[in-house]
Amino acid sequence: MKTLTIHRDEKNIRAAVECATGEVQVYRACAYCLHCKGIRVGARVYPAPQEKAMQDMSRGRGAEDLLLNAQLQFNTLVRDGFAIECDDDENKGFKSR
Repeated sequence: MKTLTIHRDEKNIRAAVECATGEVQVYRACAYCLHCKGIRVGARVYPAPQEKAMQDMSRGRGAEDLLLNAQLQFNTLVRDGFAIECDDDENKGFKSR
C-alpha cells in the first residue's frame, strides 16, 4: 500500500497526485480508480466511499443515488485530506472500477 501526497495549486482548487502514469487529478482519476483504497485526513484513513457503493450495488440497491453520494463524500474527504492510500504496488497506474 502506497501513500500518495496530494499536491494542490495556489488557489487550492486543483488536487493532484503522482501516479505511475504521471501526475493525475484526484477528483477525475483517483475517484474512479480500482487502486484507490482510502483518503488520509489527519491521522485517520477513511475508506474510499466508492468501495461501499460498489458493494451495495452488487446487492441490488439503486446505483445512481449510491454513486452520487459516494462521489460527494469522496470530494469532501479529498478537500479535507492530504494523501491518497493506493494499493498499486506493481506501478501499473490507473485501472477503472
